[in-house]
Amino acid sequence: MPSVEEEALLGEESEEENSELSDNELQEAFAKGLLKSGMNVLVDKPKKCVNNVGGMKQCLADFRKDLSWVERLDMTNLPAEDVLSKVEGKVPNESNGDVSVDDDFQREMFFYRQAQATVLEALPLLNKHSIATKRPDDYFAEMAKSDQHMQKIRKKLISKQMVMEKSEKAKKLREQRKFGKKVQIEVIQKRQKEKKAMMSAVKKYQKGMTDKLDFLGGDKGGKGSSQGPKKALNKKGPNAKRKYKDQRFGFGGKKSGKKWNTKESYNDVSSFRAKVAHAKGGKGGKKGKGGKQNKRPGKSVRKKMKARS
Repeated sequence: MPSVEEEALLGEESEEENSELSDNELQEAFAKGLLKSGMNVLVDKPKKCVNNVGGMKQCLADFRKDLSWVERLDMTNLPAEDVLSKVEGKVPNESNGDVSVDDDFQREMFFYRQAQATVLEALPLLNKHSIATKRPDDYFAEMAKSDQHMQKIRKKLISKQMVMEKSEKAKKLREQRKFGKKVQIEVIQKRQKEKKAMMSAVKKYQKGMTDKLDFLGGDKGGKGSSQGPKKALNKKGPNAKRKYKDQRFGFGGKKSGKKWNTKESYNDVSSFRAKVAHAKGGKGGKKGKGGKQNKRPGKSVRKKMKARS
């Protein structure tokens, strides 16, 4: 005996077979044209356009309200007179009806003169109805941003400006360092070149290849240079630093040549001391053989000497 589940499965299979058969029959009937159109079939019908003028006028009359101009503040007018065209004797374009919407300049000028005409017509009406058109002296406008918010923005802008200034200063310092290093390298190379030239000139003089001593005069400018001899002459006297110190602190007198012997100092023997001259005095201390001073023995040696005694 088949169970309940098997019977249910058999029933579903039989339904599927019946449905497949019914679908096939429906397809055959549709092919023969025996089926009628259903509710989901699209039918092309002409769209009916209704121009209900009376209804539209009725709606417009319902919307319209008989209000005074002060409540409406609407203006409909033509643009102001083109003074330049009138002076030049030209006919304005809008009077001819040939205002091009593609010409931006012409279109914006048309709007500009229309706004002028509106202002000229609206100001007298506003003054007539006692409506103020100027801002009062004690008028205070409410800001869209709070003062705290604006202070934050100001601080942020100041901080950005300071960061930019610091970066600019750092950039300038880097450029100055690069330039200073470049100048230093050029000076060193120039000195090495001058030294090399001087050494080659000295070798030539030593070998007898030349008898000129121009390189000793400091003529570094080459032939025809007039600065070399002048610099050599200036080097004979004191330099600017020495002159400034003498002017500020005074000239201390002659320092060199004080210990030179003269005839009188040579014949004067009153200050001669034999003990000092032959190291017999007390300053030098006790000296042993050969004129050498006796050194104190070390600590370990002194301990041994004490132990022996």
